[in-house]
Amino acid sequence: MFPRVFLFVRIMGAWLVTLGIAFPLWAAFFHGFEEPPGPIFWLLAVGLLIAAAIRVIDHLHRVRVMAGEVHAATLSNRQRRIVDLPMDSNEAFDLLEGAVRELPRIHSVVATHDSLSVHGQVQRPGMEPGRKTAWYNVRAYCAIRQDEVQVTIMPGEGTCRASLRCEPDAGAWRDLFTVDKGANYEHIESLTRAIARRVAERRRAEQAASAHNATEKELTQARLNLLQAQVEPHFLYNTLANAQVLAATDPPRAEQMLGHLIQYLRRSLPRAENAMSPLGEELERTQAYLEILKIRMGARLDARIEVPDALKAVPLPSMMLQTLVENAIKHGLEPKPGGGTLWVMARSVEDGIAVTVADDGLGLGGAPSSGTGIGLQNLRERLRLTYGNEARFSLTSNFPQGMAATLVLPRPRPAPGQPMPPPVPPAPTPQRPQDAGPSQVFVGAGQHG
Repeated sequence: MFPRVFLFVRIMGAWLVTLGIAFPLWAAFFHGFEEPPGPIFWLLAVGLLIAAAIRVIDHLHRVRVMAGEVHAATLSNRQRRIVDLPMDSNEAFDLLEGAVRELPRIHSVVATHDSLSVHGQVQRPGMEPGRKTAWYNVRAYCAIRQDEVQVTIMPGEGTCRASLRCEPDAGAWRDLFTVDKGANYEHIESLTRAIARRVAERRRAEQAASAHNATEKELTQARLNLLQAQVEPHFLYNTLANAQVLAATDPPRAEQMLGHLIQYLRRSLPRAENAMSPLGEELERTQAYLEILKIRMGARLDARIEVPDALKAVPLPSMMLQTLVENAIKHGLEPKPGGGTLWVMARSVEDGIAVTVADDGLGLGGAPSSGTGIGLQNLRERLRLTYGNEARFSLTSNFPQGMAATLVLPRPRPAPGQPMPPPVPPAPTPQRPQDAGPSQVFVGAGQHG
């Protein structure tokens, strides 16, 4: 109750003081101090007081309807808010500028990015520029026609604070005589609600993006695990069957085969970080696999590994090299009478690291294939999930016979704060006889199953 009474007494008192000053001036101007002001003065005085009282009552009613409560803060013609925003100043500037431009009847918006401030003007209802005012309407000529909206951003560490100000476009002394009928309270509340809505939309978008990324990450990991689990089981069955036969006929070789199998399985067991592994570990698994096959195939298999030590730390998807080696033996060398040679090579190229598995086997179409193609399908899918478009896979005809599968992986990036590793010079191309290995230039195209 006290703020209402104080506002009413303040405004009525200001008008009474003004009329008290106007009383002698009227008498001096019209009557030369010989007579007091006549009835016209008193009619004007009473009319001004009644109009001022009506405006105060209308202001109190509108503020109570909008705010639900009436106190000094809600009754003031000049409104100010401090809003904390969980974003940097650049994002907050764009958000606040959009909120200001959405205010009704806003015009002359000036957004200054360097000073992080937005300024605009809002026309009072009934005071539009095109609206004509009657010549005798003195109150309309003296009324405040527009309000100012000022937003200033104070940046912080990852967050910022915004100062919102809505006030009449007039001097503070005008507050002693008139009220804005809750216009600036309406402006500041509309601006605050617009900011809250935009911040809530931004948070919902971030939460949705975070949930989507988490789901995509889980799906991707599940797909990688599924792809990695699709390993040819016949190798294990055949190895155990051969070891059983050798145990009865050649125990030392059986023991040797089981040792290589243990080494192979130890490197193949799933781990938490199993998505990627260094090329050196992949070579150890591949060598164990090849040693087992040498016992089975004997002199029909000749394996040669040419990988510089500097490239053995390069990470690549686990079991990917194994897939290429299995493909080369199963489809190229094992069905070939007399067997052949398998090469595993790695070299540094202009756009990354190239890993090649080549053979001089039967080649594309050289023998009926019983494969389903799932190995290479999985390989391509894992490359896409792991590297996107940064990795390449090619399967080409080797010269003079056989196939060559080449992976080109992106060069590993250093950890934050670590220097770039020195470039690894490309390995020189060895001079081989016609039956000694693959040429560095592959021709044709094909695909193993």
